[in-house]
Amino acid sequence: MTNVVGPRAVFGVIVPSTNTVVEHDYWTAAVPGISYRVGSMYIPRPAMDNDQDFEALLVQIRSSLDTAVRDVLTAGPDRMVMGMSAETFWGGVEGNASFERRLRKATGLPVTTGADSCRAALRELGCERIAVFSPYQPVADREVGRFFTEAGFRVSSVTGLRCPTATDIAKVGSDRIREMVMSLDGPEVEALVQVGTNLSFVAQAGELEAELGKPVIAINTATLWHALRSHGFGDQVEGAGALLREH
Repeated sequence: MTNVVGPRAVFGVIVPSTNTVVEHDYWTAAVPGISYRVGSMYIPRPAMDNDQDFEALLVQIRSSLDTAVRDVLTAGPDRMVMGMSAETFWGGVEGNASFERRLRKATGLPVTTGADSCRAALRELGCERIAVFSPYQPVADREVGRFFTEAGFRVSSVTGLRCPTATDIAKVGSDRIREMVMSLDGPEVEALVQVGTNLSFVAQAGELEAELGKPVIAINTATLWHALRSHGFGDQVEGAGALLREH
């Protein structure tokens, strides 16, 4: 349902309550006529400093997802966008498809997820050989790698920053991220992909892309691009890399 501040579309966006980056990235893109109604999944225990804690974090996400979706639906959005990524990669390609089916059935709306957005972006850019980094623990990185492999990409590595809490993801600085990207890059890598929506990377991804001469995809860029293009909007956005600027 469009409105005065979103005359073209209102996107419902679901984020963990610990996330402070997704809204910033979407509003910074300043796409005319698009507004966002954000719903939060309550995360009372944000620890994720080992595999067990990370899986416990996902339990919290799953238990609060329906409430967050319920709240967003009261604003009458035109599309649901998942501003959280780990759960959308879980279970590989079929896990993501099942997650999307559940959300479409619950909302009656088209759905954008992080996993599907990254897959669509890589296909649009014509990249097959990729390297991926995340703020996650190994248990989650394995699921990310599984999704991309099942989706037909050749994954040279998936490396996590091993952030100790969900809120610490947003504290990772540009120097550490740059170091990670440079360690993953190589002549065999056609594109670098970042997952984990609370990691601030959109602007830096564009800068590194220009420096490296190859696609560097931030997941928040990918989800916004997917939501816009799937909804029929071709707006070109500067400052976030070639995906939103040229595709």
